[in-house]
Amino acid sequence: QVQLVESGGGLVQPGGSLRLSCAVSGMIFSRGYMAYYRQGPGKQRELVADITRNGSTNYADSVKGRFIISRDNAKSTVYLQMNGLKPEDTAVYYCNALLSGNSAWGHGTQVTVSS
Repeated sequence: QVQLVESGGGLVQPGGSLRLSCAVSGMIFSRGYMAYYRQGPGKQRELVADITRNGSTNYADSVKGRFIISRDNAKSTVYLQMNGLKPEDTAVYYCNALLSGNSAWGHGTQVTVSS
Protein backbone atom coordinates (compact mmCIF):
# COMPACT_ATOMS: atom_id res chain seq x y z
CA GLN A 1 0.00 0.00 0.00
CA VAL A 2 1.37 3.36 -1.05
CA GLN A 3 1.65 5.91 1.75
CA LEU A 4 2.58 9.58 1.48
CA VAL A 5 3.46 11.51 4.63
CA GLU A 6 3.69 15.25 4.30
CA SER A 7 5.35 17.78 6.56
CA GLY A 8 6.58 21.35 6.58
CA GLY A 9 3.44 23.44 6.49
CA GLY A 10 2.70 26.30 8.84
CA LEU A 11 2.13 30.01 9.26
CA VAL A 12 4.49 32.41 7.51
CA GLN A 13 4.52 36.11 6.78
CA PRO A 14 4.25 37.42 3.23
CA GLY A 15 7.59 37.20 1.50
CA GLY A 16 8.69 34.30 3.67
CA SER A 17 9.69 30.77 2.76
CA LEU A 18 8.65 27.24 3.63
CA ARG A 19 9.79 23.83 2.47
CA LEU A 20 7.29 21.01 2.21
CA SER A 21 8.41 17.39 2.29
CA CYS A 22 6.55 14.28 1.21
CA ALA A 23 7.98 10.92 2.19
CA VAL A 24 6.73 7.99 0.12
CA SER A 25 6.62 4.30 0.93
CA GLY A 26 5.09 1.25 -0.69
CA MET A 27 6.14 1.97 -4.27
CA ILE A 28 9.30 2.19 -6.35
CA PHE A 29 9.68 5.90 -5.81
CA SER A 30 12.29 6.45 -8.52
CA ARG A 31 9.81 5.36 -11.19
CA GLY A 32 6.98 7.55 -10.04
CA TYR A 33 5.65 10.86 -11.26
CA MET A 34 5.29 13.19 -8.29
CA ALA A 35 3.29 16.36 -7.88
CA TYR A 36 2.04 18.91 -5.41
CA TYR A 37 -1.49 20.24 -5.60
CA ARG A 38 -3.20 22.81 -3.43
CA GLN A 39 -6.73 23.75 -2.49
CA GLY A 40 -7.41 27.22 -1.20
CA PRO A 41 -10.52 28.32 0.69
CA GLY A 42 -13.51 28.07 -1.60
CA LYS A 43 -11.37 26.99 -4.53
CA GLN A 44 -10.87 23.84 -6.54
CA ARG A 45 -7.76 21.76 -6.14
CA GLU A 46 -5.08 22.87 -8.58
CA LEU A 47 -1.73 21.58 -9.74
CA VAL A 48 1.16 23.58 -8.29
CA ALA A 49 4.20 21.70 -9.60
CA ASP A 50 5.22 18.28 -10.81
CA ILE A 51 8.38 16.33 -11.46
CA THR A 52 8.86 13.28 -13.64
CA ARG A 53 11.05 10.31 -12.79
CA ASN A 54 13.70 11.85 -15.03
CA GLY A 55 13.64 15.10 -13.09
CA SER A 56 11.75 17.25 -15.57
CA THR A 57 9.64 19.85 -13.83
CA ASN A 58 6.52 21.84 -14.56
CA TYR A 59 4.97 24.73 -12.63
CA ALA A 60 1.71 26.61 -12.48
CA ASP A 61 2.12 30.12 -13.83
CA SER A 62 1.21 31.56 -10.44
CA VAL A 63 4.27 30.00 -8.76
CA LYS A 64 6.90 30.09 -11.51
CA GLY A 65 10.10 31.70 -10.30
CA ARG A 66 9.09 31.32 -6.65
CA PHE A 67 8.60 27.59 -6.04
CA ILE A 68 11.00 24.74 -6.75
CA ILE A 69 10.06 21.07 -6.77
CA SER A 70 12.77 18.45 -6.35
CA ARG A 71 13.13 14.80 -5.47
CA ASP A 72 15.62 12.64 -3.62
CA ASN A 73 15.21 9.09 -4.88
CA ALA A 74 17.56 7.73 -2.21
CA LYS A 75 15.21 9.06 0.46
CA SER A 76 11.99 8.43 -1.48
CA THR A 77 11.05 12.02 -0.79
CA VAL A 78 9.80 14.92 -2.86
CA TYR A 79 10.23 18.53 -1.77
CA LEU A 80 8.52 21.80 -2.56
CA GLN A 81 10.61 24.86 -1.72
CA MET A 82 8.32 27.88 -1.57
CA ASN A 83 9.86 31.33 -1.62
CA GLY A 84 8.33 34.78 -1.84
CA LEU A 85 5.09 33.51 -0.37
CA LYS A 86 1.95 35.54 -0.92
CA PRO A 87 -1.40 35.52 0.90
CA GLU A 88 -2.95 33.93 -2.17
CA ASP A 89 -0.67 30.91 -1.64
CA THR A 90 -2.68 30.07 1.47
CA ALA A 91 -4.07 26.58 0.96
CA VAL A 92 -3.89 22.97 1.96
CA TYR A 93 -1.06 21.42 -0.04
CA TYR A 94 -1.32 17.81 -1.14
CA CYS A 95 1.36 15.47 -2.39
CA ASN A 96 0.43 13.08 -5.20
CA ALA A 97 2.19 10.03 -6.56
CA LEU A 98 1.37 8.38 -9.88
CA LEU A 99 2.85 5.10 -11.05
CA SER A 100 1.51 2.65 -13.61
CA GLY A 101 -1.89 4.28 -13.56
CA ASN A 102 -2.23 4.10 -9.79
CA SER A 103 -2.57 7.38 -7.90
CA ALA A 104 -2.07 8.04 -4.21
CA TRP A 105 -2.52 11.17 -2.12
CA GLY A 106 -1.08 12.53 1.06
CA HIS A 107 -3.27 13.83 3.87
CA GLY A 108 -2.42 17.44 3.11
CA THR A 109 -0.57 20.11 5.04
CA GLN A 110 -1.85 23.61 5.75
CA VAL A 111 0.12 26.61 4.54
CA THR A 112 -1.06 30.00 5.76
CA VAL A 113 0.53 33.22 4.55
CA SER A 114 -0.51 36.14 6.70
CA SER A 115 0.92 39.09 8.56
